[in-house]
Amino acid sequence: MSTVEDTQPLFSHLIELRNRLLRSILSVIVVFLGLVWFANDIYSFLSAPLVERLPEGATMIATDVASPFFTPIKLTLVTSVFVAVPMILYQVWGFIAPGLYKHERKLIWPLLVSSSLLFYAGVAFAYFVVFPLVFGFFTSIAPDGVQVATDIASYLDFVLALFMAFGIAFEIPVAILLLCWTGATDPQSLREKRPYIIVGAFVVGMLLTPPDIISQTLLAVPMCLLFEVGLFFSKFYVREHDEEDEDIDAQ
Repeated sequence: MSTVEDTQPLFSHLIELRNRLLRSILSVIVVFLGLVWFANDIYSFLSAPLVERLPEGATMIATDVASPFFTPIKLTLVTSVFVAVPMILYQVWGFIAPGLYKHERKLIWPLLVSSSLLFYAGVAFAYFVVFPLVFGFFTSIAPDGVQVATDIASYLDFVLALFMAFGIAFEIPVAILLLCWTGATDPQSLREKRPYIIVGAFVVGMLLTPPDIISQTLLAVPMCLLFEVGLFFSKFYVREHDEEDEDIDAQ
């Protein structure tokens, strides 16, 4: 009898998880249906940093028969996920919040919001700062007699990879706060490892970006700056966490 009673909370959690996953998927579908009519316009906006820097008379091409249809649709689906992130985060928060202490709720919710904003900031930085420089560099070094004509599907895969790289890189402050909050490290230890972290940032920039010094530097430098931001705020979170734990123990 106790076994049945013990399994009931598990089933209720699984049902709630299923419902929240369905709501998240439904939100993505709703946004997708609202944006799919503008799929070609969205792709035109995304390809503008390259198209504006192509040689005169050059255009993007489609080497696959179905690419002109499926590539904008794929981009629209990814865009729908980006747009639906607030709703997805709300469902994540609704699922984990009941199992958190009060002081943990005060920390997790700001981290969820700030992590999404930082990811958006990384994507925006890649589009408005990195793409113009990188594509200007690539199109300017083409050998004589070589016509630059990028395939639309290859371009989408390339920019999505860069969006993901910069979006994740901009999550460094959140990662530092979580590491310090969980006790995996502390601000003083991170401060002592600063030289290694700076070198690691340039190594990551080399691995996650195209093989040119411009994009590597444009990823590594923000990572170093964001590390300093996370290091600055981590001491406040660690102190607040310790104080709240002492209050709980006192009660």
